[in-house]
Amino acid sequence: MTVWEAIGVVLAGVFAGGINTVVGSGTLVTFPVLLAVGYPPVVANVSNTLGLVPGSVTGAIGYRRELVGQRARLLRLGAASVTGGAVGAVLLLVLPPGAFETIVPVLIVLALVLVVAQPWLSRKLDERQAERHLHGGLALFSGVFVTGVYGGYFGAAQGVLLLALMGILMDETLQRINAVKNVLAAVVNLASGIIFVFVAEVAWLAVALIAGGAIVGGLLGAKVGRKLSPAVLRGVIVVVGVAAIVQLLAR
Repeated sequence: MTVWEAIGVVLAGVFAGGINTVVGSGTLVTFPVLLAVGYPPVVANVSNTLGLVPGSVTGAIGYRRELVGQRARLLRLGAASVTGGAVGAVLLLVLPPGAFETIVPVLIVLALVLVVAQPWLSRKLDERQAERHLHGGLALFSGVFVTGVYGGYFGAAQGVLLLALMGILMDETLQRINAVKNVLAAVVNLASGIIFVFVAEVAWLAVALIAGGAIVGGLLGAKVGRKLSPAVLRGVIVVVGVAAIVQLLAR
């Protein structure tokens, strides 16, 4: 890797850390960059997952104010994320390349529809006096687990999926949901990353470069993200989600 390529990886890490904190889909920035500098796909995916963990952590720290009072929720959903992330990591190592990614665009489209429809659906639920579980109930626990599997396998736009699921199934503000999303994404990446360290080939230089950039990006993303109104934040989610779909289909 040349000096300029290393700089490019760091900058990609900064952008990915920021966009992951605000919405998600940072993998769609760093993963192609690692491919461009010559890493094989699986090595790039594994190294990218590990490199983005510190950015997710700094993003969660940046949103610590919005996490107040959500400990029980984090423990419950975090268990689903840990399990799902571990399963996804194993699938990445045992399934043929591309076997799971074929459904990624469909998942992102579904997530975007749910994010856009969330205010309307919430009003309908309120009109019918439907009681939503404090932590989203079994439906959200299952959805977070499945999203964790996806995140452990590839991870692009897992934040979008989490935001959509929690926005529909929990009676909570979008900013507080976003804070939970950052923690869950960090948990998924860490769970899958620990497995990768022991059983997969890791490009540690790439991990270090992405991690350095993602730490900065995570802090910057938290400062920007909490200032956005729910409408603007949903708009950003849609833009990033559409970009994710375009990039995945173009690969």
